[in-house]
Amino acid sequence: MSMLTPPGMGGKYRITGDVYPRMRRPHRRRRIVLASAAAVVVLGAAGWGTLQLVDVFSGGDGSKTTAGKQTDCKPAPKATTAPAAFPKPAQITVNVYNATPRSGLAKTTADELKKRGFKIGKVGNAPTAYDKKVPGAGLLLGAPTATKGAFPVLRTQLAGATAKTDTRGTADVDLIIGTAFKTLSPKATADAALVALTKPAPAVKPCR
Repeated sequence: MSMLTPPGMGGKYRITGDVYPRMRRPHRRRRIVLASAAAVVVLGAAGWGTLQLVDVFSGGDGSKTTAGKQTDCKPAPKATTAPAAFPKPAQITVNVYNATPRSGLAKTTADELKKRGFKIGKVGNAPTAYDKKVPGAGLLLGAPTATKGAFPVLRTQLAGATAKTDTRGTADVDLIIGTAFKTLSPKATADAALVALTKPAPAVKPCR
C-alpha cells in the first residue's frame, strides 16, 4: 500500500499522479432551488398572460386603468343652460360721446354702429364729468337693467369697454369714447361675438 493511498480504502484505489478522487456534496439542494425559481417564473408569465387576455376582451388597450378612464369624462348636467334673452342691436339706442382730445370720433363711431344695426341717439362731446377722464377704450353708462341687456350686446362691438350704471329711467345707453380708443371691433369679430352671446351652452358628454 502506498503512503498516498487514503486510509480505509484497502489499497483498492491508488493515486499515481496529481489526480485523486474528491468527495462532493449531493446535488439535491441545488435542484430544489432551481425548481423553485422555475416555478416562480412560470407563475409570473401565466399571471401576465391572464391580465392581457382580460384586457383584450374588455376593450382596453393595456395602457389605461379604470381610474384613468373615469377622469376622461365629466358628469352630465341636469339640463342644457338656456341662453339669456338679450335685445337685438335694433332695440338698443346708443348715445355716442367723445371724451378724447381727438375730434370727429363720436360721429364716425356712431355712423359705424348705425351700419351694424344700432339706433343712434345723441352724438357729441362727453359731459364735463367724463371729458378726458376715461382712460380705457370706452365706458358704457345706463340704467341697472342694462347690465343684463344692452351692455353685453354693446360690448361685442368694443372690446375692453367698461360699464357703469346711473339713475336714469330710460332704456338708452351712453357710449363714452376713452383715450385708449382706436376703433370698434371688426364687424366679423363683433358678429361672431353676438352669436356666441346668444348661443346656448353645449351639453357635457356624460360618463359611461
